[in-house]
Amino acid sequence: MRIAVLGATGRMGRHLVQEVVRHQNAQISGATARAASTFIGQDSGVIASGLANGVTIEADTAAVIARAQAVIDFTTVEASLTHMRLAAQAGAAYICGTTGFDEATSHNLDLAARHIPVIYAANFSIGVTILTAITQKVAAILDDSYDIEILEMHHRHKVDAPSGTALALGKAAAYGRQIDHTAQKRWLSAGITAARETGTIGYAALRGGNVIGEHNVIFAGKDERIELGHKASDRNLFAAGAVRAAIWSQQVKAGRYDMRDVLGLKTL
Repeated sequence: MRIAVLGATGRMGRHLVQEVVRHQNAQISGATARAASTFIGQDSGVIASGLANGVTIEADTAAVIARAQAVIDFTTVEASLTHMRLAAQAGAAYICGTTGFDEATSHNLDLAARHIPVIYAANFSIGVTILTAITQKVAAILDDSYDIEILEMHHRHKVDAPSGTALALGKAAAYGRQIDHTAQKRWLSAGITAARETGTIGYAALRGGNVIGEHNVIFAGKDERIELGHKASDRNLFAAGAVRAAIWSQQVKAGRYDMRDVLGLKTL
């Protein structure tokens, strides 16, 4: 199938280009970068891995999307809002790993999903997807005498906190416990604070070095603590998951999906 990579010169974009090229059931049909990028006109394979693939970096995103059956987007919220609209107009499945969406902007994913398959995940790792499903299940089993804390760490260049994956884990816990995530989430604060509120979900974010991604969900009870975690050691695992999702998208109708749908984990 024909897959286009948007933002192909970025850190994740380069991994995506390599993964599409090496996948036996996919071919790269186009690759984009910002119009001001010095990479425009260069071979996307050379930029990604040093090996030419014959697909040059373009600035005309609409033209690139029009040639694709599916597009993979790990860019910015602002750019993604345009990309998903163009994908819907072109009838191309839209696979999005962009983080930083809030409730207002994520509504646009639902609008696009009326016309095309939209697969959105804060993290395309198979391991994180399983962790999310297990977190929901454990939260459903344990009552609110177990405090829920989510700790994540990423590289020093990451600009959003908590990470999209951390929030996805928190939302899974809230869903399992049947509570309102928006009302119960709490960010780590400094100074003299009130005692831990029963039933809330706490978040803490660490930044430093070149950490790709570490996430831990802690259920802290009176006499015991349950810890669930995941550590990523190579960004290619996210690219592999996104390409798997793109290929899966050709089997389904228009609608909003996530990696749990792709892996068949909705009933876990």
